[in-house]
Amino acid sequence: MDSPQTRKTGLNLPAGMSEASLRIETFTSASLRGISSLSSPSSKSSTCSDRFIPCRSSSRLHTFGLIEKASPAKEGGNEAYSRLLKSELFGADFCCFSSPAGTAGNQAGSPMSSPSKNMLRFKTDHSGPSSPYSPSILGHDSGFSNECSTPPKPPRKVPKTPHKVLDAPSLQDDFYLNLVDWSSQNVLAVGLGTCVYLWSAANSKVTKLCDLGPNDGICSVQWTREGSYIAVGTNLGQVQVWDGTQCKKVRTMGGHQTRTGVLAWNSRTLASGSRDRNILQHDLRVSNEFISKLVGHKSEVCGLKWSHDDRELASGGNDNQLLVWNQHSQQPILKLTEHTAAVKAIAWSPHQSGLLASGGGTADRCIRFWNTTNGHQLNCVDTGSQVCNLAWSKNVNELVSTHGYSQNQIMVWKYPSMAKVATLTGHNMRVLYLAMSPDGQTIVTGAGDETLRFWNVFPSLKTPAPVKDVGLWSLGRTQIR
Repeated sequence: MDSPQTRKTGLNLPAGMSEASLRIETFTSASLRGISSLSSPSSKSSTCSDRFIPCRSSSRLHTFGLIEKASPAKEGGNEAYSRLLKSELFGADFCCFSSPAGTAGNQAGSPMSSPSKNMLRFKTDHSGPSSPYSPSILGHDSGFSNECSTPPKPPRKVPKTPHKVLDAPSLQDDFYLNLVDWSSQNVLAVGLGTCVYLWSAANSKVTKLCDLGPNDGICSVQWTREGSYIAVGTNLGQVQVWDGTQCKKVRTMGGHQTRTGVLAWNSRTLASGSRDRNILQHDLRVSNEFISKLVGHKSEVCGLKWSHDDRELASGGNDNQLLVWNQHSQQPILKLTEHTAAVKAIAWSPHQSGLLASGGGTADRCIRFWNTTNGHQLNCVDTGSQVCNLAWSKNVNELVSTHGYSQNQIMVWKYPSMAKVATLTGHNMRVLYLAMSPDGQTIVTGAGDETLRFWNVFPSLKTPAPVKDVGLWSLGRTQIR
């Protein structure tokens, strides 16, 4: 038997290298224990070997989602079930190595921990916008459920029923009249037959303002912007101005040959439109009946609105025309003739200068939007029914329309998309009258069914939260006189 010095190793050595210069270290059990100790973060010994075994505590396992995070749903009551399940899946000895607390750090550091459900899967990046259909929202990825953003905000709720109903006997079913207006001091004026009644929204108190007697009738009412005075248009063509707080008549002005169906105040003057096809401008500071006459319509004037900056006056008539006037010209600066029926519904946008909305009657049924700077039509929406009134919300960029034949509905629209926010029904006759509360949240509608209905349709200016539905109020019904 050869000695270790004479036994050949069977190695092909390069020239010039002897076997004595080559020394192979034999691994003993002690060295194996030293290598295995590298996997423990508490080991302080360093052993060189031909393998690199990384330390788990310094590894970036969270980058790949390999560390299973503790879920609040699994702690506490489900701990016993978790131990039993692990014992069934991985054997009875598994629970001895597992940490009772089930923390993520111990599970990651233990070589006997259960296979992670996120193994070989990259961690989802939640820094960007979260999709409402992401797995974590649907419950498939509970490990990252706390990192997801909140679900999208639900659409604003608009109550489908009125929160208050007032009986309004003798409220006329006449498309060309304007018999309801709501003041900035929260007082509602309603023309009923030959009388004007004031209803205080603060205390529901009803006051009779005036009675024109059997030979005349109320055709229009309009508060000043300050809410102290109210103008009344009569069937005989007069325009009366009353002090709303003291219920005293301030002045009576003539000039129209027949009924005055529409009125519009600006900061200083009052415009009135009549069946005689003329528009008169009145100034209470001068003694004349009127200071100017605007001639342009070929039939009864039924719509009249000043822009918010008082620079332009829009008028609509039974001749299907929409005319725009400025402060100084006696002739219209715009003649818009696209409507195919009477134009009563007119509204200026409080959010965009020069944006005007108008609605046509039964043969037209369309809401049209105009840029009064250049006279271009911006949009046209077929509503399917006669458009009786339009009003912009001052709180949000939306508008409300009331309708007659054939559906008698109230519709809330989002501008400029003209998506329908809500469709409200309740009147059984065409909704001819519309006014808005001073805070811009509530509208009141009137119809030939002799009722006034109050609807919460717009959010408040400060708090864009959904308007609460006070459903039991809809059962209450009182009389306005």
